[in-house]
Amino acid sequence: MMFTYAILTLSDKGAAGEREDKSGRVLEEAVSEKLGYAKEYYAVIPDDEDVLVRSYTHCIKDLHVDLILTTGGTGLSERDITPEVTARFADKEIPGMGEAMRMKSLAITPHAMITRCGAYLKEKTLIINLPGSPKGAAENFSFVVDAIPHALGIITGRDTECARP
Repeated sequence: MMFTYAILTLSDKGAAGEREDKSGRVLEEAVSEKLGYAKEYYAVIPDDEDVLVRSYTHCIKDLHVDLILTTGGTGLSERDITPEVTARFADKEIPGMGEAMRMKSLAITPHAMITRCGAYLKEKTLIINLPGSPKGAAENFSFVVDAIPHALGIITGRDTECARP
């Protein structure tokens, strides 16, 4: 059985039709190329807590997606709310993924130390918050992509062991 995913792009300008969503499309291509999962949902939404929570709830409760990738809202501006909202919504944080993204990004740019990317678990869905720039979203996704299949296998009960013979 194939895993399913959703992409949520948080962008006030994108949601208003004032900016094309390149980051979400880059992630869609990366998931297709690296993982081959089935896309169930894609939306460009404003940087708004209620809208984000409703989108998460729809993806998890109605669509039963295994993986939600967000892009945008991980910076330092007043409207950047993705990590806080996700942390309140989630059941657990998965700190190693956020740490890996920052650590590997620091080898590329000193700005990595101000990103607030991260990963969380809500019920049986993995949520990964990625930067809003196409380059940042693609790079950070590439840093965690190899761990995603096993994480989803454990989360969904398809894998029962972490130890390999």
